[in-house]
Amino acid sequence: QVQLVESGGGSVQAGGSLRLSCAASGGTSSNYAMGWFRQAPGKEREFVAAISLSGINTYYAASVKGRFTISRDNAKNTVYLQMNSLKPEDTALYFCAVKRSGTNYYSPSNFGSWGQGTQVTVSS
Repeated sequence: QVQLVESGGGSVQAGGSLRLSCAASGGTSSNYAMGWFRQAPGKEREFVAAISLSGINTYYAASVKGRFTISRDNAKNTVYLQMNSLKPEDTALYFCAVKRSGTNYYSPSNFGSWGQGTQVTVSS
């Protein structure tokens, strides 16, 4: 069973950047497509970005496209989320997960092995 640990969150001002990392242990993330999701207080968990097993195909929520970049290093069993031009509405707890089923990269129900999350706070 793959276990995921997110890191790299923090507090930044609007316009700043952060890079999140998601490290896999107890298995290899290179066998799976991976995704990043986020959840703000009082809101449902929402899709942010996903990457195919090979890393060739990437998918983004409209709200982050052009500002965030997902990538992976299969040799390190790590997936990254580079976040630029951050906005206060990006404030949330960010999770990574393994894609377990289905063809829809955007639905949290197709993902599992969720990490504990890393907090991102963007101030105006």
